[in-house]
Amino acid sequence: MRLLLIIVWIAVVQSPLFAQQSLTIDQALSTPKFNPQTMRGIQWIPGTNTITWTSAKGEAVLSQTLSSAKIDTLFKASALMAGLKRIPSITWMDKSRLYFEAEGSIHFYRNGEAGKIYKSTSVKNVEETVVHPTSEAIAYVKDDNLFVNLDNVEKQITKDGGKGIVNGRTVHRSEFGITNGIFFSPTGMKVAFYRLDETMVTEYPLVELDTKPAHERMIRYPMAGQTSHHVTVGVYDIASGKTVFLKSAGPDEHYLTNIAWSPDEQFILIAELNRDQNKMDLNSYTTADGAYLKTLFTEEDPQWVEPEHPAIFIPGTKDQFIWQSERDGFNHMYVYNLDGKLIRHLDTGKEVITEILGMDAQGKTIYAMATGNNGLDRHALSVNLKGKSTQVTKESGTHHINWNSDYSAFVDYFTSIKVPGRVTLHDAGGKQLRILDESNDPIAMESLPKPELVTLKAADGTILNGRLFPPLFPVKGKIYPVVIYVYGGPHAQLVTNSWLGGGNLWMSWMASQGYAVFTLDNRGSGDRGIEFEQAIHRRLGDIEMQDQLVGVDYLKSLPWVDKGRIGVHGWSFGGFMTTTMLAKNPGLFQAGVAGGPVIDWSLYEVMYTERYMDTPEQNPDGYKNSNLTNVAPQLKDRLMLIHGTIDDVVVWQHSQDMVKACVDNGVLIDYMIYPGHEHNVRGKDRLHLYKTISRYLMDNLKEVEY
Repeated sequence: MRLLLIIVWIAVVQSPLFAQQSLTIDQALSTPKFNPQTMRGIQWIPGTNTITWTSAKGEAVLSQTLSSAKIDTLFKASALMAGLKRIPSITWMDKSRLYFEAEGSIHFYRNGEAGKIYKSTSVKNVEETVVHPTSEAIAYVKDDNLFVNLDNVEKQITKDGGKGIVNGRTVHRSEFGITNGIFFSPTGMKVAFYRLDETMVTEYPLVELDTKPAHERMIRYPMAGQTSHHVTVGVYDIASGKTVFLKSAGPDEHYLTNIAWSPDEQFILIAELNRDQNKMDLNSYTTADGAYLKTLFTEEDPQWVEPEHPAIFIPGTKDQFIWQSERDGFNHMYVYNLDGKLIRHLDTGKEVITEILGMDAQGKTIYAMATGNNGLDRHALSVNLKGKSTQVTKESGTHHINWNSDYSAFVDYFTSIKVPGRVTLHDAGGKQLRILDESNDPIAMESLPKPELVTLKAADGTILNGRLFPPLFPVKGKIYPVVIYVYGGPHAQLVTNSWLGGGNLWMSWMASQGYAVFTLDNRGSGDRGIEFEQAIHRRLGDIEMQDQLVGVDYLKSLPWVDKGRIGVHGWSFGGFMTTTMLAKNPGLFQAGVAGGPVIDWSLYEVMYTERYMDTPEQNPDGYKNSNLTNVAPQLKDRLMLIHGTIDDVVVWQHSQDMVKACVDNGVLIDYMIYPGHEHNVRGKDRLHLYKTISRYLMDNLKEVEY
């Protein structure tokens, strides 16, 4: 499972420099008005030029056509279902049909003058629900078994679930772009699904404190170098009622990723990765009997290969598809056929393709999102199959695009360091037709600090992006403390050309209290190309720390920064970085708060850790140098560790081992736990968490009086 970023959108507290009454942090957390308000739930009705969205109060679905700015009320919540007061999340299936979930059932609704629910299917006590929009089949998991429900006839597909066997759920701890375990065929009459066998994986105890006495809950947690789970892929045919399992090649301990159906449903493509994660085969299987057909192509890399996107078949063809790969240094698109022949590399230069939005019905143009401005921007591209790309959006910043069915128009949700939010309607060439919604600056009236983007250079000349919230109205000649907010791990990008620079309102609040807040995306973080990402290979924490220290040097160069009052805070990989920075640079920082920190990478899960570190047997020096218990004796500055007691991502043992190492070496350390919380501290306790973090930093970064 990915190391999760804790990015808490805390509303701001007014500066004490003003006579106005300041908000408390309690009030701030419950005041959503400080986040930009915008249109919610925007969708195009398939096959039309009509967009829909949910009204501000949530009681109705509104609509507008491409040709008219007139806003109509399409239907109210009470018309959708008697007694319903707010519109739930809806999904349009075609011009008139939609579905939504409410009161424990999925409801299928036909819109019109006499709009009504024409079918409801109970999904109480089930998980991983997937609906196919054509067949209206629903697949879900119950008691670790897969079920398919068509027209309210439920069929149990597997019966071996439980005691270490799981069907229909995400596998490989959600690495490799895997987000679910159920994959409908194009017609919705066949279902591919993952079967996970964890019986050979070591069990790990989590201590649940909700009973007297406390009890243990065992989870299967494969740590680096240990035996991993085994995965197979089943295919169920709804019409025949038969299930076959794909006869996947290779050893049991390898990774089956990025499942894709061919348009005619005769084949399934799977990106199969060896455990060392340096070789990937794209294999095809026949769905009738599960037989291995052929390897279409192989990718190898001495550091790692990381497939994250399934094949996307080109409309109008049965055998041509788009494959995404970083093989040339940046995530680009490649056109292949089912014989494994490379037809064309769609080269977009140093722009990283971050998402494929779709293709036109003729299969001539791909619509995608890509990076720009050294990774800070996100813009829309159209790329024809001859390789010519055109940037559709022009304004520098972050665009989120929603195309209509025939790709003749799109809705653009735009934000930048200067723009809180703006929703606009455009034609296919990018020409703005009208503004649909524009967010007010929610913090301008509060006179709260806004960030600025900075550009620095690593020791080897690599450009690094940074974000700085300066203290509010600094007084000339006065010096101020700084908090460095750090993550630094793979696949994350904290600094973007978006509202608040990708930061959050807690940072703005801290700045209003007289603390600058700084963030730097070091090498190893995401969306900057493979060389930028692979710099960390086999030595986690090394290159990342070097780049973070470039940020420290920058801060020290600012005349208003107090060089003796610099703190660090981060969570998850950021907790690892916080602890690393303090322990390996004694005296440089005054305080740090490390939440959910990885302390010893040999205790972290197989799929993530071995990609970046190889196994402990293959890379003993790398594991030794990144094990923070080994540098506990060097820790001189104030450090608080925070951990949820049932964290199943970074298990509690990490921070406990660090505490023990500090005790063994006579090093004083501060510690806070959150009983009953996993890797994130959620709900009402989040307020307590950020009060704790803020107080600790403020107490230890306050100006010393002589």
